[in-house]
Amino acid sequence: MSGVASDAPGAPIERDRLERANAAEAPALEADHDALAGLLERRGIDIDTAVQRARAFGVAIPSWGVGTGGTRFARFPGTGEPRHVFDKLDDCGVIQQLTRATPTVSLHIPWDDEDPAELRERAAALGLGFDAMNSNTFQDQPGQAHSYKYGSLSHIDAATRAQAIAHNRHCIEVGQAIGSRALTVWVGDGSNFPGQCDMGGQFERYLASLGEVYAALPADWQLFTEHKMYEPAFYSTVVQDWGSNLMIARELGPQASCLVDLGHHAPNVNIEMIVSRLLHAGKLGGFHFNDSKYGDDDLDSGAIEPYRLFLVFNELIGAEASGATPSYMLDQSHNVTDPIESLMNSAIEVQRACVQASLVDREALSHHQANNDALMASETLKAAFRTDVSPILARARQLEGGAIDPIALYRDAGYRTRVASERPAVGGSGGGIV
Repeated sequence: MSGVASDAPGAPIERDRLERANAAEAPALEADHDALAGLLERRGIDIDTAVQRARAFGVAIPSWGVGTGGTRFARFPGTGEPRHVFDKLDDCGVIQQLTRATPTVSLHIPWDDEDPAELRERAAALGLGFDAMNSNTFQDQPGQAHSYKYGSLSHIDAATRAQAIAHNRHCIEVGQAIGSRALTVWVGDGSNFPGQCDMGGQFERYLASLGEVYAALPADWQLFTEHKMYEPAFYSTVVQDWGSNLMIARELGPQASCLVDLGHHAPNVNIEMIVSRLLHAGKLGGFHFNDSKYGDDDLDSGAIEPYRLFLVFNELIGAEASGATPSYMLDQSHNVTDPIESLMNSAIEVQRACVQASLVDREALSHHQANNDALMASETLKAAFRTDVSPILARARQLEGGAIDPIALYRDAGYRTRVASERPAVGGSGGGIV
């Protein structure tokens, strides 16, 4: 097919295999695409416009996501676990090669702290770029002078805060060298008992420390601050909610904005309303996509509440005229699945929600809202959500040179078996999220 994108030089799966698989799938896709085109045409929607939106969509892969996750109780490593960041990049390259929806990787320092030139070279060979950098002041590292057991950027000890500030500045330096343009800061700072800390003083220390990090930002960078209701602190958290997050972003300045992780809220919180409020404030910086049933479960995106994911994108699509361009990243823990398969599936589900939301009849929705017709306003949203846009997503992958059926091709190619023969087996471990 003319216009199909080609693979990067270091593509992990053979191009011939991909083309053979797509050729076998193409007739069914063509029939499904034409049927959906007719349905959408009756609703006044051009399917080619929807395909173009799917082709333009991108969500970043977290480097740590391609390894097996865990819980506080145990971690059960899978086969072919990545040994280092370069193995992680290879795995991310597979995801991008097959889905064409994950063009960038988000690194975590110090887990991925390697020579920037080598990182750029490997990523380029795989057709990848780099998304936001992620700092880590929620764990102690070997040789670290001061412990983060009682906090980092908000620690009562000035030397510990200085260490955390220096680490974040180092993340910026690494990011500059590899072409990133953002830093995401999440801290585990908080308390487990009433009276353990002065919550006001702790927040002020955090603001002062993060202000020093903000001052080190290059002019074309963004700082994303991330809120979380609880964990690892269980009584209070320094950046507990979107209100605290908004206060921080406003105090720091125009290069600071709020990052929304879908799992960092209490059950049943209206996340799409938070999205609307942050859009109104001009401070919605980005998302960490995942799904949850009880708390910060880090389940695959769309696995539990696909309608909520759609409603988030409904707010984003509705606000496109404002010029908002938030950053998208997956942030999940894959405990019982192949992480590559879960990340491919999740990227497609987030892309699906985006395309479905673009099908909402905005004129009809506005009419029903203006007439207080709650039922028909709701049905207008559901009409878009119920639309199976799978043929649109598959056509977008086909046109971009990806796989019509990514997971089937991945399994057929035997990538996991091959890397398992090259990478030493990893034994089980005690508790730990990653």
